[in-house]
Amino acid sequence: MKILSYCNPVLVTIAQNINLAKKIKYMPVTKATITDVPELNRLVNSAYRGEESKKGWTTEADLLGGIRIDEETLTEYFSKDAVSILKYTDDNEQILGSVYLEIKQDKLYLGMFSVSPVLQGKGIGRILLEEAEVIAKQSNCHTITMTVISSRKELIEWYERRGYIFTGEIQPFEGGGLFGEIKQPIEFIIMEKTI
Repeated sequence: MKILSYCNPVLVTIAQNINLAKKIKYMPVTKATITDVPELNRLVNSAYRGEESKKGWTTEADLLGGIRIDEETLTEYFSKDAVSILKYTDDNEQILGSVYLEIKQDKLYLGMFSVSPVLQGKGIGRILLEEAEVIAKQSNCHTITMTVISSRKELIEWYERRGYIFTGEIQPFEGGGLFGEIKQPIEFIIMEKTI
């Protein structure tokens, strides 16, 4: 690392990110349980809101204030048969990524997709999406559907690179305070992938 200390700071950051990526072992994705609620709550809120979320590229902090989810709502999800939450953990069982899945007739709805802000761009999200496709097939769902904030161009492009397409449908944001305080007008686009 001594050699790198004399290099351009950008190159040092790239080298550090490569080393971090090498340290991440691609662990199997498993279903979260109700005992994971406190950790899921911290992860999801850190990925979407507040200063911590700004360390990643998926933050909504400039669009919505407050929290993204609370423990009560997360706990309720575990009582619904059609809902699963997948988690990606490290060797120490710390949750680094998660995704909410809900079977809606012949489609699998994907939401609350979260990866630790400091680990975004390391492949965890891609692994979670691939596992969601496995769950969809096992559940006889031939389409995965999601809502994405229309102004999140970089996020939309990320999903497009993974085979999701904009259906043409637009929905208004109707959080009613459940998903945070609106800082500017928001609408969702519907994206889907046939599997």
